[in-house]
Amino acid sequence: MRQNGNKAGAAMTTRRDRMIKERIHDPYHVRHKPAEGTTCPACGLVFRGGAWRKDGAGADAAKSTCPACQRVRDKMPAGTVTLSGSFLTAHNEEVLNLACRAAEREGETHPLHRIMQIEKDDGGYVITTTDIHLPRLIGQSLQKAYSGELNIAYGDEAYSVRVAWSRDQ
Repeated sequence: MRQNGNKAGAAMTTRRDRMIKERIHDPYHVRHKPAEGTTCPACGLVFRGGAWRKDGAGADAAKSTCPACQRVRDKMPAGTVTLSGSFLTAHNEEVLNLACRAAEREGETHPLHRIMQIEKDDGGYVITTTDIHLPRLIGQSLQKAYSGELNIAYGDEAYSVRVAWSRDQ
């Protein structure tokens, strides 16, 4: 007697080599949504309507750290922007201000997209971010305002991006 193409009593096996593998892996992607009204104790964002928002929360709200604050705590940026060139040396304050303003504008609609740190590096700066969209936006803002060379490289299997902007006089 055959059942579904198998001999009677034969155990069904699962072929693991045919399982679909996730192409991009983000360890900070939340698999289970927090309860409605959950508040991040670090930054004050509230989980409402399926997303983290800049809403006020009640005193008795559940507490859970948002993905952006987890990345900051773990010092694990998703994006990196490297700024360099002689133009940067002469105009570093205005270039950094433009990068910060671009991050502030993005943060109004996407509060999990934020700058983690700005560090002075060999002849330039390194900006780390909590997501992969903000570095591209910062790089494009700098290129639009000051021209220069912009390179964007996304990670093959990791949730990451490296953006490099450079301009020599």
